[in-house]
Parts: sequence; structure tokens; C-alpha cells
Amino acid sequence: MKTIYFDLGMGAAGDMLTAALLELLEDKDQEAFLEELSGVGIPETVITREKIKKMGITGSHMHVKVLGEEEGDGGHDHDHHDHDHHDHGHHDHDHHDHGHHDHDHHDHDHHHHDHGHDHHHTGMDDLEKLVGSLSVSEKVKKDVMAVYALIAGAESRVHGESVELIHFHEVGALDAVADITAVCMLMERLSPDRVIASPIHAGSGHVRCAHGILPVPAPATALLLEGIPWYGGSEKGELCTPTGAALVRYFAESFGDMPVMRVGRIGYGMGKKEFSRLNAVRALLGETQEEKENLKDRIVMLSCNVDDMTGEEMGAAMERLYEAGAREVFTTDVGMKKSRPGIMISLITDEDHEEGLVRTLFAHTTTIGIRRSLMDRYVLDRREEVIDTPSGSVRCKVSRGYGAEKRKYEYDDVAAVARKEGKSIREIRDALERGQ
Repeated sequence: MKTIYFDLGMGAAGDMLTAALLELLEDKDQEAFLEELSGVGIPETVITREKIKKMGITGSHMHVKVLGEEEGDGGHDHDHHDHDHHDHGHHDHDHHDHGHHDHDHHDHDHHHHDHGHDHHHTGMDDLEKLVGSLSVSEKVKKDVMAVYALIAGAESRVHGESVELIHFHEVGALDAVADITAVCMLMERLSPDRVIASPIHAGSGHVRCAHGILPVPAPATALLLEGIPWYGGSEKGELCTPTGAALVRYFAESFGDMPVMRVGRIGYGMGKKEFSRLNAVRALLGETQEEKENLKDRIVMLSCNVDDMTGEEMGAAMERLYEAGAREVFTTDVGMKKSRPGIMISLITDEDHEEGLVRTLFAHTTTIGIRRSLMDRYVLDRREEVIDTPSGSVRCKVSRGYGAEKRKYEYDDVAAVARKEGKSIREIRDALERGQ
């Protein structure tokens, strides 16, 4: 399987991911891609690449200038973390409004609404029109808006506003569009079968913003990292930006150690600021063995038989088992001693939740003994996609591996769209399958 592995031991930012992925292209294709990127139609924006060396390692650093200004220019002191948490671009973090958390990774200065120019603000409708006008494929446009929707969703939760009311500072928004578009174009160009990322080093300490002093990671970043393994580490500063978190969340199918892979290309996306460790995102492109990786899921099965519980008691017990960490709970009709009909309760979990589930089984069922089996299982790689429709977003679970691919649309989302459009569940699912 063609696999990309992101080493995020120094966090993630849009510019650094762009630079690392760019270096995965063949040398002769990199300049051609930069020319193509410059011609996609992002207004007032100039994107260039600089080859730099850090700690003896040569890598790429991206520069994005909007209206002649680069995040980090304009008199900001980027060694201070003066974030506004709406500036999501680079690891130089200049959190302006809802623009970007970025520029030059870890060299952030987060001022709110203070960019040295009187720029207006941009809403999601404006961004959708801009992205729709770009000279890129429909897939890239869809991916760009899906990533931006993740960022806007996090911002709306942070600020208690609807997504429609979230606005992005013009310079920061264009900067973020450049980063996100570049990454989406590179992912389309590289076309990996699988994307894996290490746990994300988010940094530690606090950042100053217009609202006061806040902990690292910034509130929007923390929401984007929900469900993703990350850690604080010893480096002081904000290493992961909202744009970086959203891009990794969207493209990475799984998180963990680097798998066994035959590496063909390695790319280094450099940040500007110096740390005790190499300030870079490292991307590795290579081949992995599908079957060996997909078999590595060990589960615990617990089961017991009961013949003296009511249906209501059984339902309540199953709810408690799910709350205690069971991945799946199911029942089977069985015949027991003295010819009594009974029920076998079975559950699947991992070893971390096993002891708690044993306690829950004993506490909420009438059993006096629990059977345990430890087993491996074959599983497909799973990821979640978000499909935008005129009546709302629909989540889709995509499972792939062993020559099979399966798609399942989230029932609650499909039902909500069906109600709005006055159609049946089947009609909405059929339309989604047709790409309408």
C-alpha cells in the first residue's frame, strides 16, 4: 500500500505540512507544482519556497505573502505568543481573527484584529465562493471546504456562535486558503492509499490573546484535537495550529508508531523558530504491507449467562456496559440447566477497559461468573468523511482493506436531511451514492 507517515514530534502547521509534502514529489516536479499553485487564483497571494538548513538537515520552508505582507511581518514580535486564536495558518502563529494559527511554526504572535491594515472580514459564504473560483479539481475544492468547515466548527464552539456567524480576517483567511489548498493539491497529486500520523506534540505553556492568557493548545486547536492522540511535551510554545490540526484530522486515517514500510522519499517542512529539537514536520512516503498492518487489533471478549433478569433490567445493564467502555454488547438466546431458557450476554472491549467492565457486569447483572477470551481480529482501515448537502452535512464512515471498500452514512445525519427535504431515508442515501 502506498502510505504517507507524518512525524509530528514538533507539532503541525499548514506551511510545514505543505513543505514536507512538496519534498515528497520528485525533484523535477517540485518547481512545476509551485508554478501550478501560484496560478490557482488565490487573490493578492504569492507563495514561494525557500530551502533552508537546520541542525545539519536541509528542508523546505514556505513563504505566503498576502497583499505584500507575510504573517510575522508588520512589526509583530513573534517570540511572544500573542494569539487571538483565529489565525490558523503557520507555526509562526499570528492568530488574527479567524484567519490562521500559523506562519512559521512556533513563531507566533497572536493579535486580534490588529494587522496593520484595515482589512475586512470574510465569512464562510465568501470563502466558499473563493474556493469555488480556484483553478483546481472538484475534489480539491471539496477537501479545502471540508477542512475549513472543521476549523469554523471549532471556532463556533469556542465562541458560542453559529458557523454562519464565524468570520475570518481577510489576510489570515487568504493565508489559510493558500496552506489548505496546497496540502489538498499535494495529497491529490501524491494519492496515497493510506495516511498515518504520529501522536501530535502540541507544545506547552500559555499564550496571550485579546481575551487574556490561555493555555496551550489554543481553544479551537484543542477542540480539533478531540479524539486524536496528542501530548504537551517539554517545549514551551504552541506547536500545533488550528490549520495543522484540521488538516491532520481530515487526512490521517490512524495515529500511532510508524509502521513497517519501505520508504522511498522523505520530506522536511521547516519552521522558522529555533528549538532544542529540529523544528520540522517530517513526511515519509513508502510502501506498507496491507494484511500485516490490518491484523493488529487485539480484543477481549467477556460473556456470561443469566436466566433471572427482566427485559428492562437487561436493557439497563447494556447501557451501563457501553458507558463503561464496551465496544459492542450483544445477547444470544441459550438453553440452560433444568431446561430453562436464558440469555448469554457478550461484549467486546480492549484490555484497558476490561477490569471496569468486569465490575460493571457483576454489579448490574445477576451472573456469578464471567468467561474471558483474548483474540486477534481482522479489521478494515476506517476514516470519516463529511459530505456537504444543501440541507446539511452528512458524515460517512469509509472502511477499506483486503480489496474491499465500504461506505456507511451516519443515520442521524441522513434522517435530518430527509426531514428537511421531505424525502425518505432511501432517497437521500441513493442521492448521496450518486454524488448529488
